[in-house]
Amino acid sequence: MVTIREGDGIEVMESYSGRADVAFFIDPPYTAAGKRAGMRLYTHSSLDHERLFATAARLAGQFLMSYDNAPEIVALATKHGFQTRTILMKNAHHALMDELVIGCDLTCLD
Repeated sequence: MVTIREGDGIEVMESYSGRADVAFFIDPPYTAAGKRAGMRLYTHSSLDHERLFATAARLAGQFLMSYDNAPEIVALATKHGFQTRTILMKNAHHALMDELVIGCDLTCLD
């Protein structure tokens, strides 16, 4: 079953953090490292990136997170013991870019 909840994503993650039977796909606004796309595209773009990563580190279930490929984000992932991989994606202008995928176990992407 898939459930989509509207609200503060970090609060939702915290409320389910102890459940190993819950998986999360986390796709936050890309506002770290001075990125502005998230601020332009989303009404609610303010995000405490450190809190998001700390919350993800406490999840009993699996998660997959996508982010912009920025040194600050790689550093946060490393700090919290997460694996990272880059994947190619197309932006709105059809230009190819690297995007970062983050998780505890990304062997399925190898």
